[in-house]
Amino acid sequence: MGRLKLQSFVNTIEEEPEESEVTSPNKAALSCMINSEIGAVLAIMRRNVRWGGRYMSGDDQLEHSLIQSMKALRKQIFMWQQQWHNINPVLYLQPFLDVIRSDETGAPITSVALSSVYKIFTLDVLDINTTNIEDAMHLVVDAVTSCRFEVTDPASEEVVLTKILQVLLACMESKASVVLSNQHVCTIVNTCFRIVHQATTKGELLHRMAVHTMRELVRCIFSHLPEVESMEHFVVNRGSMKSEIGGLDNEFNFSAKQFNNGNGSSEYDGHLPSANFGSTATVSRSAGVVDENSGGSEMESRAYNLDVMTEPYGVPSMFEIFRFLCSLLNVVDHIGISSRSNGMEIDEDAPLFALGLINSAIELGGASFLRHPSLLDLIQDELFHNLMLFGLSPSPLILSMVCSIALNLYHHLRMDLKLQLEAFFSCVILRLAQSRYGASYQQQEAAMEALVDFCRQKTFMVEMYANLDCDITCSNVFEDLANLLSKSAFPVNCPLSSMHILALDGLIAVIQGMAERIGDGSLDLEQAPVSLEEYAPFWMVKCNNYSDSNHWVPYVRRRKYIKRRLMIGADHFNRDPKKGLEFLQGTHLLPEKLDPQSVACFFRYTAGLDKNLVGDFLGNHDEFCVQVLHEFAQTFDFQDMNLDIALRLFLETFRLPGESQKIQRVLEAFAERYYEQSSHILANKDAAFILSYSLIMLNTDLHNVQVKKKMTEDDFIRNNRRINGGEDLPGEYLLELYHSICKSEIRTTPEQGAGFAEMNPSRWIDLMHKCKKTAPYIVPDSRAYLDHDMFSIMSGPMIAAISVVFDHAEHEEVYRTCIDGFLAIAKISACHHLEDVLDDLVVSLCKFTTLLNPSSVEEPVLAFGDDMKARMATVTVFTIANRYGNYIRSGWRNILDCILRLHKLGLLPARVASDAADESELSSDPGKGKPFMNSLSASHLPSMGTPRRSSGLMGRFSQLLSLETEEPRSHPTDQQLAAHQRTLQTIQKCHIDSIFTESKFLQAESLLQLARALIWAAGRPQKGAGTLEDEDTAVFCLELLIAITLNNRDRIVLLWQGVYEHIANIVQSTVMPCALVEKAVFGLLRICQRLLPLKENLADELLKSLQLVLKLDARVADAYCEQITQEVTRLVKANSTHIRSQMGWRTITSLLSVTARHPEASEPGFDALVYMMSEGAHMMPCNFILCVDTARQFAESRVGQSDRSIRALDLMAGSVGCLVKWVCETKDALEMSQDIGEMWLRLVQALRKVCLDQREEVRNHAVLSLQKCLTEMDEVHLAHSIWLQCFDMVVFTMLDDLLEISQGHSQKDYRNMEGTLTFAVKLLSKLFLQLLTQLSQLTTFCKLWLGVLSRMEKYMKVKIRGKRSEKLQNIVLELLKNTLVEMKNRGILAQRSALGGDSLWELTWLHVNNITPSLQSEVFPCAGADGSSPVEPVITES
Repeated sequence: MGRLKLQSFVNTIEEEPEESEVTSPNKAALSCMINSEIGAVLAIMRRNVRWGGRYMSGDDQLEHSLIQSMKALRKQIFMWQQQWHNINPVLYLQPFLDVIRSDETGAPITSVALSSVYKIFTLDVLDINTTNIEDAMHLVVDAVTSCRFEVTDPASEEVVLTKILQVLLACMESKASVVLSNQHVCTIVNTCFRIVHQATTKGELLHRMAVHTMRELVRCIFSHLPEVESMEHFVVNRGSMKSEIGGLDNEFNFSAKQFNNGNGSSEYDGHLPSANFGSTATVSRSAGVVDENSGGSEMESRAYNLDVMTEPYGVPSMFEIFRFLCSLLNVVDHIGISSRSNGMEIDEDAPLFALGLINSAIELGGASFLRHPSLLDLIQDELFHNLMLFGLSPSPLILSMVCSIALNLYHHLRMDLKLQLEAFFSCVILRLAQSRYGASYQQQEAAMEALVDFCRQKTFMVEMYANLDCDITCSNVFEDLANLLSKSAFPVNCPLSSMHILALDGLIAVIQGMAERIGDGSLDLEQAPVSLEEYAPFWMVKCNNYSDSNHWVPYVRRRKYIKRRLMIGADHFNRDPKKGLEFLQGTHLLPEKLDPQSVACFFRYTAGLDKNLVGDFLGNHDEFCVQVLHEFAQTFDFQDMNLDIALRLFLETFRLPGESQKIQRVLEAFAERYYEQSSHILANKDAAFILSYSLIMLNTDLHNVQVKKKMTEDDFIRNNRRINGGEDLPGEYLLELYHSICKSEIRTTPEQGAGFAEMNPSRWIDLMHKCKKTAPYIVPDSRAYLDHDMFSIMSGPMIAAISVVFDHAEHEEVYRTCIDGFLAIAKISACHHLEDVLDDLVVSLCKFTTLLNPSSVEEPVLAFGDDMKARMATVTVFTIANRYGNYIRSGWRNILDCILRLHKLGLLPARVASDAADESELSSDPGKGKPFMNSLSASHLPSMGTPRRSSGLMGRFSQLLSLETEEPRSHPTDQQLAAHQRTLQTIQKCHIDSIFTESKFLQAESLLQLARALIWAAGRPQKGAGTLEDEDTAVFCLELLIAITLNNRDRIVLLWQGVYEHIANIVQSTVMPCALVEKAVFGLLRICQRLLPLKENLADELLKSLQLVLKLDARVADAYCEQITQEVTRLVKANSTHIRSQMGWRTITSLLSVTARHPEASEPGFDALVYMMSEGAHMMPCNFILCVDTARQFAESRVGQSDRSIRALDLMAGSVGCLVKWVCETKDALEMSQDIGEMWLRLVQALRKVCLDQREEVRNHAVLSLQKCLTEMDEVHLAHSIWLQCFDMVVFTMLDDLLEISQGHSQKDYRNMEGTLTFAVKLLSKLFLQLLTQLSQLTTFCKLWLGVLSRMEKYMKVKIRGKRSEKLQNIVLELLKNTLVEMKNRGILAQRSALGGDSLWELTWLHVNNITPSLQSEVFPCAGADGSSPVEPVITES
């Protein structure tokens, strides 16, 4: 049953039994109260002469019945013993109600009686458990609504009307109101409305009281809607019930009953005056006031039967009341924007009153309307249509109320108002919010306020996008609204106004809603792009489950993709129809072989098509075009639609061709479709065709200015005789068509989709038809399923709009609103991976920092501190960089421009670049000051002297305090101090250093772009800046680049190539020492020091980069040689175990070799070499030769004392132990010995070179070291060829070179060569004897032996200071004798048979005899020639 659930009220009362107990002691008090009311009524009656005494009737004197009933009640009230809720209320209400009904009483008496009844209601003695409460409530309503009284004066009359309103409202607010019937509730509302209407001619107080009561009544009634049950099965056809309801017409309809008085001197009009409502409809006999001109909507064919209206009130009464409220808006056929339609401007109170009541009903009924289809139908059709019309009212008050109702309807009922909401936004909001459609500024502002209210609903824009923008049959409401907000916020050649701020609020609300859906974390909603792999009918795309996001999200994205492709296809079609269709075939929206249905649906559902081309295509005589035309007609729904309306809708979709044959084909297709669906009047499709053609002709005749004689009604009827299967059509039907065409022209040349169409009756009827077939309304949840697509659409215009508002704004509140918007945009862009959008935002924001503008002010720091906009923009830029740096790409360049500007102004913290690297990288030896440390550090130290211009913030601040300049300066003002303080606070908030210290968390692509931006910023010339400033910028950028390189050691491969090339360009292009090349060289060394232990796979690449140091210009290298060497030494000591390749060691040793001849650098360089070679700790096969060569260079170097050269020789000599150890440790001794031999040969060759040194002690030590290296290789089995090479290339060469030096150079250059020659010849003898056994087996032994003899012979003849050295000769003779004796004893030197010849014997003695002839006889005396015992060799001191 569609009534209130009474049980709930009964339970409430039953649960509170103590109420009766409380009331029981007060029974006497209640009796006294009612007694006092009786006394008040009697007293006021006695004041009237009519009631003051007795009157005669025959012989008896009788009192009037009203007084008698009052006195009788007075006697009874103190005699009742039962509780008040057990007393029949009729007993104590009836006397008062009789007074109210009586037409003999005057206004004062009636007023007091009404007050008494009102007081009884306020006593709370009437509730649902009271005895006979239904009859009592019905009596009260009947009596009060039919109140009669004599009017004595206007004031008293208004008092009575006020009391009536009070009592009726008390009835509805009473707990017992649930027993009122639908009929009585309708009567109460009807009575109150009549008072509202008639009070307009009376006092203002009464009018306001009546309006307030009406509003409270509606609120009271509809607040019970959630508690009533559905009662739709009681709805019957109104036409069949007219006879039953007609008798009750005067009982419960909303016709204006009259208040009767005794003498008829005051009667209220029985109809609504036309002065207030214009073309008001007449009162119908059914329960409601309807507009006969509303087109006969479905709602008017419904009513409730008599039984339902006498039931306790519920849906039937609410339906009648709500329909009546809607009918109050049916007072205008059309309300336009134009000021000419100013009928509503005269009195806007009436529609405002109706709209306010409707709004209250919707607010309180809420979503409960959804459970009652009759009420929902009223809202969907009649109410919304009226809202569309009143929405275009020139009154901002009416527009504002209409928008409030629309917002409430959206909030509660949007799932059933999809197309209505689309029409409201397209035809009302979007039209009124733009001045180009003729709306006043007040209308624009009201419409914009409404739109912003909608935007503040968190899911509004998402719902519009999902339900409308992604539907091919609907307009792009989301896109239009977003563009409207962006354009409206964009001030063009005008100051900022409230409209701009309002639109800005809307934009911010939309993007903040998106940001809230994201939450604090990133999204995991990566969705694959939509594509169509094969053809499927695009107009038949369905969703299996509209409440499951796994189904509806792909569904709406697919529909949006189709819609976009269709619009692109429409653009192609408008340029060339054939190519347009081919394009759609290529995108699988049309089949490879075109079929009529698909092309027809393309024409029907695609927006933006050229309607002239569509009309030409449909009117073509080609067979395929004819088929498309008929399929096109099949897409329309003409069910139960008038012919003229159907024809209007059909011809709105294309331009009707001008040729008669084409018109005929088009109308034949239309007539066939119309007859299929609306055949209740027309006999056949031919009749539909003829009548349609006749309407086109009538339309041309009536609305063509060139036609002078217009067709009359009779002419039209006469022209259409016997067209309906040989019969005439009803005259009323033809007249209705005639007047419809006469009133509104059928446009055969429809607009090409520009702007927003007006909502005419035919379009509204079509919309109602579409509502039955449209897809269900999708309600997204709080997740950001579609935000990526939506944000991509609106981001560009939105950023531009907010930026322009920010630029024009002058108030902090607007600044902060814009900043909130910027941060929300950044968050959305980052979470949806829209890097381009984030870059655009950064570029836009950087412009507002004023840091990129050429400084034209004398004190840019003070200007920055005074500019709130610039400071806020700066903080925002760096906030975005810190929070969302992962998704910044090209925007890094603009951010770096800002950082560089702050750097030039001295506003950055002193060590922003140095602190960007980890603290662990800082030198562990702070005691040694290094000039190549951060060159900015010193400049940022606070100084109270006269600081440099490039000093830090405190330094610049101290300029204001400095008194040491030539010209006296005044102390800084308070304003300047405050500006500096604000600047300092701003820079602190930026956390600029975090960009670089936290770069380790940046995504690879963003990190790479940041590094490239640093290289780009450092390399480009600075306009208007000197060389020093350019260098300072380059140094700063290089510091930052090195910092992020060190912070991203795990991703060094990503950065290394760019970093290396940048440093290489600096090194190779610098010819003089400067801070930039200093930073480049030592930055490179720092990178190697930090990364070598961690990236062994990149060790070669890193060490190879150090070769850049070798390419330094000589002047540059000389300036930094000592520091470079110190860094290389640290690198070697810290990372020697991580350098395993020959190329890496070659780089290290090359750097060390360079230092051997540098006065300052040689000492640390030699320390590194000692570290590497001492005891072979860090010697290995790959670096052996390199270390030996380096040691040789230090040995040869005359920088420093000879002791260092001797130590270098010791290092070389000691390295032999490494060779021996490696041979012993290796398994493949043979192969290893070959490599060892080569390394050993290189070692002794190096020593041979040092043996020629000018310094005696070095030269002699080198010879002894060489001897050590030659004689300690016994454990290593070197190949004979190695030894032969050693004699030829080392020993013999050394002896020859020493001999040459002793003969060809002055003794001043080479002192005491005699000693050196002695050591050398001893070395020769000892080595020869040590290897004698091995070498004697060689075929080349004779040659080797002759080489030894020839050197001894030369040394015998050498002259020192012009004469032969006796000492040297004696040593040579002794060595020679020992050698010969040893050879004899081993059987190597012996006389062989003369027959075969003995070259060794003969050649030996040939050379020996040249040295000393007597030696042969000493070694081989005659006695021993035939085999005597061997001669002992002479032992000499080695």
